[in-house]
Amino acid sequence: MSTTSTTTTASSPTERPVVESPKPKQQPWLIVGLGNPGKKYQSTRHNVGFEMVDAIAEAEGISISSVSFKALLGKGFIGDVPVMLAKPQTFMNASGESVGAIVSYYKIPLKQVLVIFDDLDLPFAKLRLLPKGGHGGHNG
Repeated sequence: MSTTSTTTTASSPTERPVVESPKPKQQPWLIVGLGNPGKKYQSTRHNVGFEMVDAIAEAEGISISSVSFKALLGKGFIGDVPVMLAKPQTFMNASGESVGAIVSYYKIPLKQVLVIFDDLDLPFAKLRLLPKGGHGGHNG
């Protein structure tokens, strides 16, 4: 059962009261870093998604310490925006199993999902941000 509270204020008997409704709970952003688990892929271009999520976690003081939905997960805030950081532990081409489950369970709008991965179609160290995209040279 959900309850809502309102605050009513009026500075004089002749003024109409101002009713303030509570703000709806803000949905978190999901920031996913793609890569492949294991030492074989550590520090390779293919794991740049993992490395970027680790850098964000360190910069924002977010611990990526829980394991759920076949992923390493961390929850926290960037400024006042709630975020979830995820590093799927499936291989990259099967990462949709993990990401889809997280999005579905937490009801995260797709417009609030950011996926970071290496794009074989881009030169090394080139960055591209797209609202939607292709497979980037991957088969998953």
